[in-house]
Amino acid sequence: MIHHRLTNRGFPDWKRGESIMRWDMARSNAPRDPEGMRYTSIIGIDLELPVNQVNVEQPWRWLLKGWQDFSRAGSVSLVFGIGIALISALLVFGFWQSDFRPYAFPLAAGFFFMAPLLGVAFYEISRRLEKGLPLNVVDIALSWRPHAGQLFTMGLIMMFLHLAWERLAMLIYAGFFNIELASWEHFVGAVLFSTDGIPFLLVGTATGGVLAITAFAIGVVAFPMLMERDCGTLRAITTSICATFVNWRVLIGWGALIVLFTVAGIATFCIGLAVTMPLIGHASWHAYRDLVETKND
Repeated sequence: MIHHRLTNRGFPDWKRGESIMRWDMARSNAPRDPEGMRYTSIIGIDLELPVNQVNVEQPWRWLLKGWQDFSRAGSVSLVFGIGIALISALLVFGFWQSDFRPYAFPLAAGFFFMAPLLGVAFYEISRRLEKGLPLNVVDIALSWRPHAGQLFTMGLIMMFLHLAWERLAMLIYAGFFNIELASWEHFVGAVLFSTDGIPFLLVGTATGGVLAITAFAIGVVAFPMLMERDCGTLRAITTSICATFVNWRVLIGWGALIVLFTVAGIATFCIGLAVTMPLIGHASWHAYRDLVETKND
């Protein structure tokens, strides 16, 4: 086997017989944990905040801290959770009662693309709890205004990914079954009782997974960062992608937990979202606090 390492410009150095692959990331000497490092730049681009390498147990700590914030915030956090649950239930009911029922699955999957934007209120609640600031429903509901431009841009990016997923889902269905979605009965019959059902599900899941991972990598740090700091959208996205790259094993587990809690909330006719959305939102704030170095702010 031929081993090589990368030079500072990212090209392989075949002269050294070392099993080392070094990425062009500047590291500080202040590790986040005994096994972690702190990254201040990637491929020559300075990050808005240093990115920490965290351990695989952190997602459970984020959930614990999220639950503590939810308990401390009480009715304030629950108000926003109930609002999300009601809106989600109305949307599901509306699609189920209309001719758009066959599109229910791709539209429901789109919830995961927009969920980080829905968590803005919970990021603000956790930030206020952290700093000992008062919790006021109106102030929290309007907390996005100082960062409206950046959040609007992030929302457009997520909406684009959502629409791309919907369109691709329709094309994949038409490619396998040579017909556009016509009815709920036809969809169920084609997917569950035809030879193309399993390949269709595999291709559709893989395609949706790529888009979901992209959205997750872009937003996991960027959304809470934009709520806290006055920085550009591109710098926030760059930092978020770097944090995902450095902690990809940890964030696979964290993403799985988010999907699990969200699906559980939707499966209870969206009633459970009143609790699971605040929990995920508060926990995501603590994920951001651990993934990037903000303690000196």
